[in-house]
Amino acid sequence: QVSKKDFEGFRKLFHRFLQVKGPSVEWSKINRPPEDSIQPYDKIKAKGLPDYIADSLNKLVVVKLNGGLGTSMGCKGPKSLISVRNENTFLDLTVQQIEHLNKTYNADVPLVLMNSFNTDEDTKKILQKYTHHRVKIHTFNQSRYPRINKESLLPVAKDMAMTGENADVWYPPGHGDIYASFYNSGLLEQLIAEGKEYIFVSNIDNLGATVDLYILNHLVSQPNGKRCEFIMEVTDKTRADVKGGTLIQYDGKLRLLEIAQVPKAHVDEFKSVTKFKIFNTNNLWISLSAIKRLQEQNAMDMEIIVNPKTLDGGLNVIQLETAVGAAIKCFDNALGINVPRSRFLPVKTTSDLLLVMSNLYSLEAGSLTMSERREFPTTPHVKLGSSFTKVQEYLTRFESIPDMLELDHLTVSGDVTFGKHVSLKGTVIIIANHGDRIDIPAGSMLENKIVSGNLRILDH
Repeated sequence: QVSKKDFEGFRKLFHRFLQVKGPSVEWSKINRPPEDSIQPYDKIKAKGLPDYIADSLNKLVVVKLNGGLGTSMGCKGPKSLISVRNENTFLDLTVQQIEHLNKTYNADVPLVLMNSFNTDEDTKKILQKYTHHRVKIHTFNQSRYPRINKESLLPVAKDMAMTGENADVWYPPGHGDIYASFYNSGLLEQLIAEGKEYIFVSNIDNLGATVDLYILNHLVSQPNGKRCEFIMEVTDKTRADVKGGTLIQYDGKLRLLEIAQVPKAHVDEFKSVTKFKIFNTNNLWISLSAIKRLQEQNAMDMEIIVNPKTLDGGLNVIQLETAVGAAIKCFDNALGINVPRSRFLPVKTTSDLLLVMSNLYSLEAGSLTMSERREFPTTPHVKLGSSFTKVQEYLTRFESIPDMLELDHLTVSGDVTFGKHVSLKGTVIIIANHGDRIDIPAGSMLENKIVSGNLRILDH
C-alpha cells in the first residue's frame, strides 16, 4: 500500500520533470515583495498576548523535519540523536521545549516527527524514553523514491529491496514531500479531528526554532475571511547566507526563490545582500485544513529541484526533490515575518556545534538563548578546519569548550588541540602547518592573536 502511494507520487513528479524545460522563473518577472507582505516581527509582538493563550496552543502541532542522517558530521544514524549540549540531543531539546510549554500553559501541543526510511527505525527505538514526558509524539514517514540514471533517466533500482546493491538507489525526496506524506499517513486527518488547526514546521537541527507565542497569536487572531494559511519566517541576510532562498513577488503571489532556480547569469545578483535582503529560515506556520484542501484538489505546486549525485560505483544519478517553503504560492493570504536572527540557529557543522556548546548560550527548558554577558548580539564567525569535521575528532581536540563570550572570529586549521579553560577574544587565528601540531596550553587567554608554528605539550 505504502509503495503504491510512493510510486504514484513519484510518477507525478517525474512526469512534471519531463515536461518542464528551461529555468522555472523568468528573471524579468521577478519583483520585490510588496511592503505589507513581509511584516517586521516587532509589529507582530507589539500586539501582545491574550489572557487565554492556552486556547491557541491547543490548536497547534509542532512538526520537526527528522529525515536527515548525521553523515556530514561523521556520525552514524539520525542527525537528531547527536548530543549538542550537556548530553542532550536535538530530539531531547525539542521534547523539553514542548513539555515546558504544555506544563506552563496547561496545554496539549503534540510533537510530530517526519522521518525518512533512513531515520525511522532508530528514531522509534529512542522514542520509548519519552513515554512519561508530557508530550504526545507521533511519527510519519517521508516517501521513498528511486534515484534515476542521469543518462537514461531510468530508475537505478532493479527491485524494491533496500539493502545490498540496492542500498543507495532510493532517496527521501526533500522536505516538500511533507504535504503528501503527512496527508497519506492519515495523521493529518486525525489531528484535524482533534481540533488542531496549524502546524509549526522546522528543521530539527535549527535550535532557534522554538514555538513563538506572538506569531501563533497573530495566526489565530485573523478575521475569518482573511485567514492567513501560511507564514514563512525570514531573517536578514548576512554574508554567510548568500545561498538561502528568498521571497519574491511573482505573478501577483508571494513565492520562494531558491538558488537552484536562478539562471546562471543572475546567480551573483541573487547572492547580493542589497537586492534580496532576507532569506527563508524554514520555520513555517501552515494551516492544516489548507493542506488538506490543496492535497485533495491536487493543487500543491512546488518547483522541482534536480539534485545530481554520484553513487559509490561512480554512476551519475539525479534525484528529484521539492522544498516545503516552495508551496507558499498555493496558500491564501500568505505572509512573511522578518524575525530576529536568534530564531535561526542551525547546527550543520562542528563549527556551529562549538558555538552552541559554549558559554555564548545558556540553556533553559530546552531553549538556547544568547548569554546576557555577551555585549553584542551577533554570533562569532567560527571556521574549524578538516581535522575537526567529525564530531568524535572534534570532541577529542577540546579538553573543555573555550570561553568565547568576547570572540568575534575564530579560524583553526591543521592539527590543533585546546587545553582546559582556554579563553578566546577578538579575532583568533590558529594555523598548524602540515606535519606540525599546536597544543594551546590550559588556561591560555588569546586576544587578537595569530598562532602558527609548532607547540607540543606532552604528559611527563
